[in-house]
Amino acid sequence: MNYRKLKVLLIVEQCNPEWASVPLEGYNYYHEISQRADVTLVTHERNKSALEKTANNENIIYITEAKWVEHYYNIVSKITASGRINWPLQHALTYPIYAQFNHRVYQQFKQQVKEQHYDVVHAITPMMPRYPAKIVRACQNTPFILGPVNGGVPFPAGFKTIAKQEFVQYNFLKKIGRNLIPGYVETYRKADKILAGSSYTLKMLQKIFNLPKHKIDLFYENGITANFLTKYPKEISKNDKVNLLFVGRLVPYKGADMLIEAIAQLKESDRAKIRLNIVGDGSEKSDLQQRVEKFNLSNIVNFVGWVQQGETLEYYRRSDIFCFPSIREFGGAVVLEAMASGLPCIVVNNGGIGEYVTETNGFKIEPISREHIVRELGNKIEYLLENKDILKQMSSESIARAKEFEWGVKAEKIAAIYQDVIAEKQHLKVIEQPSFA
Repeated sequence: MNYRKLKVLLIVEQCNPEWASVPLEGYNYYHEISQRADVTLVTHERNKSALEKTANNENIIYITEAKWVEHYYNIVSKITASGRINWPLQHALTYPIYAQFNHRVYQQFKQQVKEQHYDVVHAITPMMPRYPAKIVRACQNTPFILGPVNGGVPFPAGFKTIAKQEFVQYNFLKKIGRNLIPGYVETYRKADKILAGSSYTLKMLQKIFNLPKHKIDLFYENGITANFLTKYPKEISKNDKVNLLFVGRLVPYKGADMLIEAIAQLKESDRAKIRLNIVGDGSEKSDLQQRVEKFNLSNIVNFVGWVQQGETLEYYRRSDIFCFPSIREFGGAVVLEAMASGLPCIVVNNGGIGEYVTETNGFKIEPISREHIVRELGNKIEYLLENKDILKQMSSESIARAKEFEWGVKAEKIAAIYQDVIAEKQHLKVIEQPSFA
């Protein structure tokens, strides 16, 4: 089916190929959808210099910001980023910056949308389920799609100390925002389709807004670029060292400390078979290095530091098992990258990463307690060390699973969703026509 004729207004406030996390995801969605539809991209002017370097940089509308924004953002950063970042407070205090973007998009495009210049309006970022999209007010006759939105996953009950370190006590601001932010409820109630980035978020939104099942779909947030996909499973001979890998920020909830302790508790004969590379940086690096010295693991554990994504790919390809005991993940792109590189994954089953990993391509550890995670991490590593045939089989399954998340595959699914919501909108319009029988 040819989707190129569809005219899509794609609102991606965070859309930048040179940045990580959500801005990069936003760009990947835009890049692939624009190969399959006639896209007008609406984004923030902060992304202009990066987008102008790309081949596909036509038909982009940049929304400028008021002069006060930069000054205001600097003030918020000083309040929320002294030491570890207070994300709940930062998201709340920076909302006025997004609100300005949101309003200007509405003012600039409301008439075009009302006059049905576009077949679909799709707002992709921000991805947290706490932001309104004012343009929905103009979408009486044009389908409006929101998402994927992802978030809201709580910290496990046994990790209250880490939750406090991540300022969980400020999460009440989310509930306040739902009641006070103009257009928030309206956005979710009027949307023709909401894409939820995880099962938890889907159930949360259904409950909050009492959404009918046909209005919200599970659509995982993250994707994988084709260059990460390898063709062949890992081959490990009996005498080869097994390379473990951790990739992520070195902050408490990511769990690198639990991985180090799990290795320390392995039998000496098993420790002699492995090496661990920790790729990333963060506030806990010094503490983690002290743990390595305490457990006499300096000859096993290597701190790589932060590296560019291209170099990260080389670490994936040189590794055999991916260990990522983060106790709370929304998207977890690193798990998809590891799977695409043929790595069996050992993760904690709380959030999106627990849905990427299946019983055939890795292990999911329930977040019962810190002690439980450390013990099970060690058990799973030991099992794969002793069963390299299983390791190879899981490697093959990881590659197959990762292919489902390739950005082109995801864009094809979105194109099909566009067709479905257009047909549904037209069907409803026919039903709502007055009868003169």
